[in-house]
Amino acid sequence: MAWVIIIVAGLFEVAMAYSLKMSHGFSVPLPSVGFVVFAVLSFGLLAVGLKSLEVGTAYAVWTGIGAVGTASLGMLFLGDDVSFLKIASIALILAGVVGLNLAGGGH
Repeated sequence: MAWVIIIVAGLFEVAMAYSLKMSHGFSVPLPSVGFVVFAVLSFGLLAVGLKSLEVGTAYAVWTGIGAVGTASLGMLFLGDDVSFLKIASIALILAGVVGLNLAGGGH
């Protein structure tokens, strides 16, 4: 169950980053509030997951989900540049996240 919590926390991290982008430097109220809500949810769930997972593995998976999700969101919906190198790098991050998860680190 702790891994599910970390995955959800990572998804909230993606929502946090998207809200931050949409807030335009905290000048747009709704995305600014969304950023705070998603940040609290993301970090809160990370803290819950860390009760039973190793910090290094859980944190790496959490940030990996955030990085892959945010980069993908940017390329798919926000007009960020798409390149082979970016996609290959995302694949490497995903491979690392899967590898860390398979390596264990939970109790």
